[in-house]
Amino acid sequence: MLQLQNMNDLAKNMPFEEIAKKGEAIYERDKAFYEPQENGKFLAIETDSGRKYIASTSAEALEKAREENPGKLFYLVKIGFTSVETLSHSILHRA
Repeated sequence: MLQLQNMNDLAKNMPFEEIAKKGEAIYERDKAFYEPQENGKFLAIETDSGRKYIASTSAEALEKAREENPGKLFYLVKIGFTSVETLSHSILHRA
């Protein structure tokens, strides 16, 4: 497996479109398990395995996902919201 030195190397070597398409497909397939009871929480999806990590914040969901999958990128969605709403939330709530 390719040894990556930092997040910049990771970003250069990841097929973002593929992650987005696979992640969206996985979420659409499984969203009935999460909506509406988990609306407002965040779900990080590791698209190769399909494993999902749910938490109250995007940072917590990504932290859980990275613990089990270091060096990977994840599809992140705010449950019950559109991708535009999820993206705007992430931008507005950066630490």
